[in-house]
Amino acid sequence: MAAKKRSRRASQTRAEKRALLGLLAIFVALGGLLAGAHVWGTAQLVPKLGLDLEGGTQLVLTPQLTGTQKVSQDQLNQARDIIVQRVDANGVSGAEVTTEGGQNIVISMPGTPSRATLDAVRRSSQMQFRAVLVADSTTPATSPTGTGTSTPTGTATTGTSKKKTSGSGASATEKSTSTKAKSVIPQGLRAADSATSTPTGTATGTAATGTATPAATTTPTGTATSGTSGTATPEPWSTDWVTADLQKQLTALDCTDAQTLDSLDTDPAKPLVTCSSDGTEKYILGPVIVDGSSIASASAGYQTNSQGVTTNVVEIQLSFKGAGKQAYIDASKAMVSLSDPNNRMATVLDGQVIVAPAFQSAIPDGNASITGSFTIAEARSLAQQLKFGALPMSFNLQTQTQISPTLGVEQLKLGLIAGLIGLLLVVCYSLLQYRALGLVTVASLVVAASLTYLMLTILGWSTNYRLDMAGVTGCIVAIGITADSFIVYFERVRDEVREGRPLRSAVETGWKRARRTILAADGVNFLAALVLYTLASANVRGFAFTLGLTTIIDLVVVMLFTHPTVALLSHTRFFGGGHPWSGLDPERLGAKTVRYAGRGRVVVDPPAEPKRVPDNEGAVL
Repeated sequence: MAAKKRSRRASQTRAEKRALLGLLAIFVALGGLLAGAHVWGTAQLVPKLGLDLEGGTQLVLTPQLTGTQKVSQDQLNQARDIIVQRVDANGVSGAEVTTEGGQNIVISMPGTPSRATLDAVRRSSQMQFRAVLVADSTTPATSPTGTGTSTPTGTATTGTSKKKTSGSGASATEKSTSTKAKSVIPQGLRAADSATSTPTGTATGTAATGTATPAATTTPTGTATSGTSGTATPEPWSTDWVTADLQKQLTALDCTDAQTLDSLDTDPAKPLVTCSSDGTEKYILGPVIVDGSSIASASAGYQTNSQGVTTNVVEIQLSFKGAGKQAYIDASKAMVSLSDPNNRMATVLDGQVIVAPAFQSAIPDGNASITGSFTIAEARSLAQQLKFGALPMSFNLQTQTQISPTLGVEQLKLGLIAGLIGLLLVVCYSLLQYRALGLVTVASLVVAASLTYLMLTILGWSTNYRLDMAGVTGCIVAIGITADSFIVYFERVRDEVREGRPLRSAVETGWKRARRTILAADGVNFLAALVLYTLASANVRGFAFTLGLTTIIDLVVVMLFTHPTVALLSHTRFFGGGHPWSGLDPERLGAKTVRYAGRGRVVVDPPAEPKRVPDNEGAVL
């Protein structure tokens, strides 16, 4: 029996030491990550501050209007909501988005935003899917009489080969691919090769799916003819849309002229003459078949092959909804049997083709996978913008000014002083109530504060998290949450001691009972923080984020530090022997006495009454 007890005690000791070593490993990993990101990256050694503590940049966006066009309040509110979603998706930065004068949108962001951030916020990012009617190479050999010249017969080729695709070097070579969940998704768009260009463009207005009559009814010199008066509207992939005027525009189009590309007419009901995003090809595209408003979801990641193995090819997976889904399915069935380049579907973003691969098979479920010349960061940014929807209008950056912090460093100091006062009160209470055991509380608070500091700093580098006054408030509240966990545990242990258990047994039994209470309390706190983070925005999200983060840290500290430390201390003579200053003195706690009364009987004696000493006047104290 004694051997079993020693073996069990040794096993418990090893588990407690492993827990402490696990906590140490977490500190080493976080510290190493922060140090490496600081030396070889752009990480700071202190948390980033929010708009109210550091100041930042104020952007005033004004809508692009033509002629007598006006912006309605509904459009402005819709644009504001979309911009809020895009800003919040970049991290808990505490940015503020408001409207001004019934026309402008004002964005206040901490720090100095990059050009990519500005484009991501204000760009409409409207994606269009159009059929390729004519494709022409932009190499120097291409000329009106050269071999690379396209003809309006619908069989135009590039200056290289018939399998030449868009500037991204994309081609559809597989009929389907397997996702990470190993479910087959037919691919309507696929790029097998990689290029160096990135999809760029300026904001354009919102497109709407639809078709219209051709822009002209004149018959071009080629074999293809446009629709004539009184005839049915051609299908969006029909070469009947190609006119002599469009051929002239294609020949005259300079893919290196950014101003010309910015002014392209992207009317969804008309054909479009445009270039690939890297300028290696130019096209005549049919009217829009499916537009960005029909996108149900968009996600970015690395493509998986038919064996379920993740490759290094970056893709954007799209799923469509409503009439757009059926339109995409119908187009794939009709275009798959056409000759090159008319079997190619161009993906157009802001007026430029980012990829234009050919259909290899019909797409029965209407899911598209776009691969091309983007990095994983660019793909995620694009998918994010498409997922949140296109802005109802395009915006220009009217002004960009620096703003001073609304609270400033002085308010931050006051907040930190308030937190320090709260911390000192908790420490004083712990030392008075639990004596030497209160030192475990102090050490646990130091560990929790260190973990919180490392996490906030790393999140500032990795996800652009910025600590504002609401976040500071969340950290201060966390002191009470952490102290509450310690109090629950310590009181459970003391209750077990009062019941007459030896200290070592009381520590384990008290932990089993306290653990359920701690998990329930922290679970409620985390659920409240999650709901608040989901429903709120701006500063309130900062408070909810820090509250949720510190709740998780509280569990880590209690599990990996507080309990193992108390368990190890219970094996020492000072704590295990119940020293009066240990905070676990059985006599001071009024512990019951358990004794063996013989014949298999165990008797529990009530706590001893305190000694009654008469004073000088005969009264009993």
